[in-house]
Amino acid sequence: MSCPICEKPTVDAYKPFCSRRCADVDLQRWLTGRYAVAVEDDEISEADFPDK
Repeated sequence: MSCPICEKPTVDAYKPFCSRRCADVDLQRWLTGRYAVAVEDDEISEADFPDK
């Protein structure tokens, strides 16, 4: 298996990454919105958010 960031072989301590640096790069991409999980608009409705 290769690191999804730099394609080097993975290291057990950081799987699926090769280093802490690549793990941190991946985390930063999630936190800044570069990665996103697609959601269909109809999955969330106003009924899911009742008035207070």
